[in-house]
Amino acid sequence: MDKRLELFGKLLRIMDDLREKCPWDRKQTFETLRHLTIEETYELADAIIEKNPDEIKNELGDLLLHVVFYARIGSEAGDFDIADVLQVICDKLISRHPHIFGDTKVSCDEEVKSNWEKIKMKQGCARVLSGVPVSLPAMVKAYRIQEKARGVGFDWEKPSQVWDKVLEELNELKTIAEEDSPDKDIEGEFGDLLFALINYARFIGVNPENALEKTNRKFIKRFEYLERQVKEKGKDMKKMSLKEMDVFWNEAKSKE
Repeated sequence: MDKRLELFGKLLRIMDDLREKCPWDRKQTFETLRHLTIEETYELADAIIEKNPDEIKNELGDLLLHVVFYARIGSEAGDFDIADVLQVICDKLISRHPHIFGDTKVSCDEEVKSNWEKIKMKQGCARVLSGVPVSLPAMVKAYRIQEKARGVGFDWEKPSQVWDKVLEELNELKTIAEEDSPDKDIEGEFGDLLFALINYARFIGVNPENALEKTNRKFIKRFEYLERQVKEKGKDMKKMSLKEMDVFWNEAKSKE
C-alpha cells in the first residue's frame, strides 16, 4: 500500500478513537474548534515567514488533524464524511483546471487564474467577490478582492498606472490631513491609499501581508537590540534623545 494512504488511514483511525474515548475530543463541535483552527492557520503562516521546514511540517499536521476532526463531526450528524470532502475537492480541482484535464490552452499563470474565476461564475457563483471571506484580515481581503476583479478583466494594464494612483491618493490624504477639518473623511482617504498600495504591490509581485509581517519582525528585532544596549549602558530610554537611540538602532541594522 502507498505509505501516504496507509498513514492517512491511520490518522482517521486515531481520530475515531479520540472521538469515542477522549472526554475533551468527544465534547468538541464545529464552533468550539473554529478559533483553534484560526490559531493553527496563523502558526503555519508564522512558520512559513520564518522559512522553518520542520515547523511548517508540524503545523500542516495540526491543520490536517482539524480537517479530519471536522469531517468526523460532520459524519456523526449525517451531513458529510471525509470521503465527501475529498470528492468535492477532487471534482473542483479537475473542473477548474481544464488546461490539465481538458482541451483548454493557457500560456501563463494569469490565464489560469482568469479561467478559474470564469468557471466559478459558470458553476453558480453569482457575484465575482462572493468568495472573499468576510472575516479575512483587511489587507489580505483587499489583495484577494483585487485578484478576483482581475480574473474577470477589471484591472489596470501596467504598474505605472497603479503608481500614479498611489501618488494621487497620497496627495489627497496629505491635503486633507493638512486641512485638519473634522468634517473631512481622513480615515477613508487613508484606506484609499492603502488599497492603492496593495494594488501596486500585486503588480510588482510583492505579497503585502508577507512584506509587512517581515518588516514588523525586523522592527521588533532592532528595537529589542536597542533596549538591550540601553539597559547595558545603564540609561533610561525615556530620557534619551532620538539621536542617541538612533546610534543603537543603526548598530542593529549593521548586524543584519
